[in-house]
Amino acid sequence: MSQKSVETVIGRLVTDEAARERFLGDPRAALASWREAGLELSVIEVEALAHVPGEPLEALAEALDPRLQKAALK
Repeated sequence: MSQKSVETVIGRLVTDEAARERFLGDPRAALASWREAGLELSVIEVEALAHVPGEPLEALAEALDPRLQKAALK
């Protein structure tokens, strides 16, 4: 288990619009890709993170100062 990796995922989800959109579209695929990129997440952590509801993530992202956000270029 890697608490640091869990914190990294949660931070990414609230500060990176593109990562959040990808996660909300397919949580398991996003998490699998981050694991392949080197984030150490256990099966239990992936399962727990995959069930994080999108609405609170969006609300927290909106509440953060925009200077802390990584905006997606569309």
